[in-house]
Amino acid sequence: MDVQRLVAMANDIARYFASEPERDAGIQGIADHLRKFWTPRMCEQLAAHVDIDDSGLDPLAAAAVRRLAASRQA
Repeated sequence: MDVQRLVAMANDIARYFASEPERDAGIQGIADHLRKFWTPRMCEQLAAHVDIDDSGLDPLAAAAVRRLAASRQA
């Protein structure tokens, strides 16, 4: 899938979770959503993009992608 489409979709998810009162809850909500509803390949593509350049990605989404990637490596 095109990485820019993944970025757009992750940003949509981040906008939803931005209403969480605690930043960490929003990040965890995004990470949980990605884990549940995205394929591993989609998550890997977005994580690779974030490693290179996370511009264009909502900061909450970028943090969630990093958290998800770290949990998969552990």
